[in-house]
Amino acid sequence: MSASAPQPPAAIELWFDFSSVYSYLSVMRIETIAQSCGVRVQWKPFLLGPIFKTFGWTTSPFLLQPQKGAYMWRDVERQCGKYGLPWRRPRDFPVRTLLATRVALLAADEPWAGRFCRRIMRMIFAEERNVDAPEAVGEALGELTADAAALLAAARLEEAKGRLREQTEAARASGVFGAPTFFVGREMFWGNDRLEDALAFATRAAG
Repeated sequence: MSASAPQPPAAIELWFDFSSVYSYLSVMRIETIAQSCGVRVQWKPFLLGPIFKTFGWTTSPFLLQPQKGAYMWRDVERQCGKYGLPWRRPRDFPVRTLLATRVALLAADEPWAGRFCRRIMRMIFAEERNVDAPEAVGEALGELTADAAALLAAARLEEAKGRLREQTEAARASGVFGAPTFFVGREMFWGNDRLEDALAFATRAAG
């Protein structure tokens, strides 16, 4: 009798927007926790703005509802303290992240994708860097790959712009309404506070 083929590792999809403050918390934490659970992370960068527009919102709900926004900023500050993450509130919000997001999408299957996403998040929420500028994104890429210039050039092409539109539409079609959102198969979990629940579900599903 032949031995059965090994089962592929459990997987979790992380749908995130670089300008999302709660995505910051999850992007910075997920890979370490997932590895300890034997779960593979699938990086799914997208843009929340077009999805918000389908709700009739012209900007982030944290700006449309000042009380919610004030709470969010204090809550994220507390959460960063809890997780030991650096934190500096961006002066401009929402943050423009088109270039960084296109690059992240192009590199989503690279072994260093998580490191790139964490570096971009640190630039936004700890260093107040402009991640829509080629200099900043190139710096982040240069720490990880020799193909930085080629990736930056590819991210400016219409093909990359179209891929990001398709990715954002795929998020909407899947029922994504905020970030971060996690999928384990068809099971959806929303919010940084559901990260551990999503990983536990992935572990049980794989078992």
